[in-house]
Amino acid sequence: TAHLWLNPFPVSLLKKIFAAHCPKYTKKDLLALWTITGGVARYVSLFMDAHAYTQRKMVDLFFSEASPFLEEGRSILIQEFGNDYMTYFTILTSIATGHTKFAEIKNDMGADVGAYLSNLEKNYNLIRKVNPVFSAAGSKNSMFCIADPFLRFWFRYVFKCAPYVERGLFERLRKLVAEDFEVFSGPALEQYFEWKFCGEQRYTELGRWWDRKGENEIDLVCEDEHSGELDFYEIKRN
Repeated sequence: TAHLWLNPFPVSLLKKIFAAHCPKYTKKDLLALWTITGGVARYVSLFMDAHAYTQRKMVDLFFSEASPFLEEGRSILIQEFGNDYMTYFTILTSIATGHTKFAEIKNDMGADVGAYLSNLEKNYNLIRKVNPVFSAAGSKNSMFCIADPFLRFWFRYVFKCAPYVERGLFERLRKLVAEDFEVFSGPALEQYFEWKFCGEQRYTELGRWWDRKGENEIDLVCEDEHSGELDFYEIKRN
């Protein structure tokens, strides 16, 4: 008699949970918690129970011998995808490493990926096809992104680096994440503010904008159709 959709914690609640466990948390550590967990209750709970309140401790826990996270992506998705799981996993890894345009993913795969991308978007809800805000319906100036921050992190640092995981080279993986995290967390920070503004219900329309050549972009454009307010945001870590 009802339809129940379990969403991750909204940004406002994630901040309250973090503050309850670590009142002096930093914005850098909040971004790490968001980037790795995406607000999923179970993952947040694992970090809080382990007192992993800093980016360093979160990454140390994630890449450790007894980590509950290393097999998580595989165990969630492999039964969903069946015999085609390797193709889907490779596509998701391609997107997680920065190939967001259809042509880029196709070139990376060396094969037509249209049907797989459509399934990932429409049947599995794992990726989103994003167009520039206010663009016309059917615009071909689109990008793909992994909808779930945790899976984006998992495919970038676990599945892609599977040989490191299998050999237990956890210190190498921690170093890789430390060196790469500032760049990797940039899109997560943009997504954080998009979710934040959605939760606050401040706007009726919001999203990114970019031109066809990819030379100009605006991180977040937000409009309130009722008041006529239009805001532009440049989102930086500092």
